[in-house]
Amino acid sequence: MDYEVILKDIKPTDEEKKHVDDVSSDIMDFLQKTCDSEDIKANVTLVGSVAKNTALKGKSDIDIFIAFPLNTDKKYLKEKGLDLAHKCCEHFNSVAQHHFASHPYVTTDIEGCEVDIVPCYAIEDGSQLKSAVDRTILHTRYVKENLTKGQEDEVLLLKRFMAMTGTYGSEFKVGGFAGYLCELLIINYGNFENTLKAAINWKYGEVLNLEGHGKPSIFKDPLIVIDPTDKNRNVAAALRLDKMAEFIQSARNYIFSDNKKDYFYPIIRNLNKQDILDEFEKRNSDLIAIRFDIPDMPLDTLHPQLRKTCMALARKLKSEEFNVFKADYWSDEVNTCVILLEMASSKLNSVKVNIGPKVFITQACENFVSKYGRENCYIQDDFLVYTQEREFVNAIDLIAHIFTTEHIGLIKVGKNLKKNLIDTYEFIEVDEIDLVFLDDFINPGQYIVR
Repeated sequence: MDYEVILKDIKPTDEEKKHVDDVSSDIMDFLQKTCDSEDIKANVTLVGSVAKNTALKGKSDIDIFIAFPLNTDKKYLKEKGLDLAHKCCEHFNSVAQHHFASHPYVTTDIEGCEVDIVPCYAIEDGSQLKSAVDRTILHTRYVKENLTKGQEDEVLLLKRFMAMTGTYGSEFKVGGFAGYLCELLIINYGNFENTLKAAINWKYGEVLNLEGHGKPSIFKDPLIVIDPTDKNRNVAAALRLDKMAEFIQSARNYIFSDNKKDYFYPIIRNLNKQDILDEFEKRNSDLIAIRFDIPDMPLDTLHPQLRKTCMALARKLKSEEFNVFKADYWSDEVNTCVILLEMASSKLNSVKVNIGPKVFITQACENFVSKYGRENCYIQDDFLVYTQEREFVNAIDLIAHIFTTEHIGLIKVGKNLKKNLIDTYEFIEVDEIDLVFLDDFINPGQYIVR
């Protein structure tokens, strides 16, 4: 496979690189001069994919860290870090947006570039860690020292391949591979194709230990990549099992594909609402769609809570013997969320079997018949059972029962979503839902094969 054509499409142009470099330099110069003039003991440094020359075209976000000495008071670090970021935004006529990781940081747009300005502690190794973001400078330094110039392009190919197969990005919404993890994979395996060939034989609990230190056995994750800068951290800790599995199968599909180039470009969609609705009709499933308002909250908090709520509702329905074939959620990340449940059956008969103790446990059996009446109990296999009327024979009625102040505790709902869910939920028709989400819902394998 000749990757030059692909790289031409995914590498930042010379103009883009020069613009990003110029903006980065201007911001860093301003921040460092401000630190020096105000006698703030801190060093400004460029980190992330731009610093490592592993940014994809159009993805050249600028990450600038302000590193304070280890003995800096945490409150002082937060206050000075934010103050410096705000002065920078004022100088470049941009708007500061606050975010929070280990401590507050600022995101802004300067001359068309998304810029993160993050205060951190200046550490030399993982043992000095005082906050999670402190490692980032070490990560940048390690990659720059160990990734060869030719391997930078291999990282771009891997990132692009993962992005197009739905497995790139460690944020909770995706649960995939982080950029730093991609870089370590290339350092370890040498190039893009070797990485894919190795991945098709990965096992659960696969271990990569580039520096041969630490104790991999302390980790129980699907993929374990010991951080070369911190032996107590698994770089792949945020990688979900399903995303690891999707990458493995994507790699297999790619290796045996005659259309390898297609894996580096978005899937071609010819979306037609009626075609999608007809496809659902063919499946003969019962569909339940629930829309509700979402509160204003960070996306890295919103998505875990939405996923938690969706899965908890599906589990509750299953526990009441409703057959949930598939459950997923969609959000515009501003105002609205939709939970979609595809039910193999959403209606049940009016009675169910309440299974009691095994007949050999005398006291438990006596307690059971005392509660339900001796004449009403009978034997199923070696269990004492009782047939009783169901409280809910329709899944929609059960959901409406759960989404009330009195009964919302029946499922584990994201704490910030509870009020909005109770106050604003409504059942909607499937044709009101985002078409791309519906297409992904009904065709989940389209990203991993071309």
